Amino acid sequence: MATPFEYGGGSVPPGEVRHARYAISETFLGDPIRVPVTVVNGERDGPSVFISAAVHGDELNGVKVAHDVAVRYDPADLAGTLLIVHVVNPPGYLAQQRYLPIYDQDLNRSFPGSERSTPAQRIANELYRGLFSHCDYGIDLHTSTRGRTTMFHTRAQTEREGAARLAEAFGANVVLAGIGEEDNSIRSSCTNRGTPTITVEMGEAHRFQRAHVERASAGIESALTELEMYDGERLEPTWRRVVNARTEKAWVRSDAGGLVDLHVTRASVVEDGEAICTVHDHFGTERHVVRAPFTGLVVGLLQNPVAQPGHPVCHLVSVDEETRAAIDAESA
Repeated sequence: MATPFEYGGGSVPPGEVRHARYAISETFLGDPIRVPVTVVNGERDGPSVFISAAVHGDELNGVKVAHDVAVRYDPADLAGTLLIVHVVNPPGYLAQQRYLPIYDQDLNRSFPGSERSTPAQRIANELYRGLFSHCDYGIDLHTSTRGRTTMFHTRAQTEREGAARLAEAFGANVVLAGIGEEDNSIRSSCTNRGTPTITVEMGEAHRFQRAHVERASAGIESALTELEMYDGERLEPTWRRVVNARTEKAWVRSDAGGLVDLHVTRASVVEDGEAICTVHDHFGTERHVVRAPFTGLVVGLLQNPVAQPGHPVCHLVSVDEETRAAIDAESA
């Protein structure tokens, strides 16, 4: 028998959909800061999964995914519960900036938070205690930061069985494994406390990108199907690469400042020593070529065409021969 879903905002009976605004803090005027939440509680018993978006307030692809998921699933078709947190960081979302305004604190480095600490820690604590900790699994939706773009991929602590299962079911070609295990993000904090959670990274900030939104929605359906919550379609990518985040990836950085001329595209494979970009001075008299330190797949790339010394221009993950052959066959 299905049971009511209990969370900090109340109780939702089986077979019901509830839209609510859950208070997480107060403004300078003492008015509540509230996050929009949808609970879809299935008619049949099953796991509970949270889907969260915009913990960084300018990362909008996930907001559209959350919207689409909230209107797509009917309790009659669901075994278990979906908890959809449409906008985790309302102050940042309203300001259309990554961090919490005024204090410039990264909410996604503040979990599980504290009742007696900074504004970010208190907000994170309310979100964790009232929402995320009530679920069995989690999917946290992100994009790259401003000025950069990222290939669609997931991040997970794959040494944890539940997280590995969720990441595989989501069906992304690339999984970054072991990244941010203790970074106080939603993913690491929930996973370390018994709610296996994956991060989905896709595209750019400040926009809706339909291809990424549709791909993430399909990944959610695939994950729910794996968890036997929904009778849907499982994704089976033609190739899959699980990357050790400590040893098999790198941010390639410029050693000079100037104007950036990119020679590669996102999701392309570059050879060891191949030119990723050239950085020119404004007079056209000097140039600095940034080269790949190993053969790899471009999963992240600079969009803002200027750089300083130390500026990241390319996020590169290594590829083995089997993966390289599969990528070449897919693009042929």
